[in-house]
Amino acid sequence: MTDAEQRLWRHLRMHQMAGFKFRRQHPVEGYILDFACVELMLAIELDGGQHADAIEADTIRTQALNQAGWKVLRFWNNDVLANTEAVLSSIYSLIGEISPPSQPSP
Repeated sequence: MTDAEQRLWRHLRMHQMAGFKFRRQHPVEGYILDFACVELMLAIELDGGQHADAIEADTIRTQALNQAGWKVLRFWNNDVLANTEAVLSSIYSLIGEISPPSQPSP
């Protein structure tokens, strides 16, 4: 894993992100997602400098995942390393938007 992946994984693993389970290197639609929450159909992709030259390929990949019902969040490695709290806040916000409402206990 890259340094950025390691840092983000520390916050995603073991149900730490709003109680949801995330997986690393999860296969979907012929792609390998950096991180995935299957329950929410949420993919988190981290992009290094090489992705600046692969914008079209990343767009096609994101569209394919969206068509399969996945929501995709993309972050630059630099953002994860320099602005970890902002990245986590973005993830929490999207989880809040897409997660099913909790059922009250009887």
